[in-house]
Amino acid sequence: MRSDRSSAPMSLKITAAAGLLFMHLPILLIFVYAFTTEEKSYQFPPPGFTLNWLAVAWNRPDVWAALSLSVRVASIATAVALVLGTLCAAAVSQTRFFGREAISLLVILPIALPGIITGIALRSAFSFADIPFSFWTIVLGHATFCVVVVYNNAVARFRRISGSMIEASMDLGADGFQTFRYVILPNIGTALLAGGMLAFALSFDEVIVTTFTAGQQQTLPIWMLEELVRPRQRPVTNVVAMVVVLVTFLPILAAYYLTREGDQIAGAGK
Repeated sequence: MRSDRSSAPMSLKITAAAGLLFMHLPILLIFVYAFTTEEKSYQFPPPGFTLNWLAVAWNRPDVWAALSLSVRVASIATAVALVLGTLCAAAVSQTRFFGREAISLLVILPIALPGIITGIALRSAFSFADIPFSFWTIVLGHATFCVVVVYNNAVARFRRISGSMIEASMDLGADGFQTFRYVILPNIGTALLAGGMLAFALSFDEVIVTTFTAGQQQTLPIWMLEELVRPRQRPVTNVVAMVVVLVTFLPILAAYYLTREGDQIAGAGK
């Protein structure tokens, strides 16, 4: 039986392959240089390969300190985003009030603005309020765009929930909490999980906003940025970068598979 869908021309396939290679070749080079025997330069092709840098990176206390800070910041920022993003999505999608579209625009504005604008605004606000830069200023900075990621995913799923389902739950005697637990949460659960995973990934590798809100603290991306200017043990930086790629890739991939049916993945372009 002849297929109705014609195959793509060879020129289109070559163009697509070239585009994918252009985007992913630098990432592949990170993996290559993580195992090179050359310590101070990026020589290509590498003169040799070794696994020693994995052990060196493992035994660096500054790496573990930066990694711990990034994980803690991303976890708390994601938790804050899940609560605030879900509440905002419920309010915007399930109710009608004056200025609803304006509020929706204001919610997504932090992720639409350049990161440097958000960073400068946050730094100015913290300085004006005389708030010292600390762990919590980083969390607040990351939460500004993590909320948007959760909101975009949740509001898309909320709009697919029929109002009659909620009304039927109330008619059957369920209170607000029971309706949320047994009707709303099962319908938005995968969208929240996907939004949380994306929010964690974005927070984990955030650089620009962190630069303006961290003070003297170093998250893992900030540590990597500062290590790149040093000519000593550059492969260690590539080992850490390889780990970051894997850590951020896995939740994004999981989020894609969780929400691919409804195309609800939003906010991944930060």
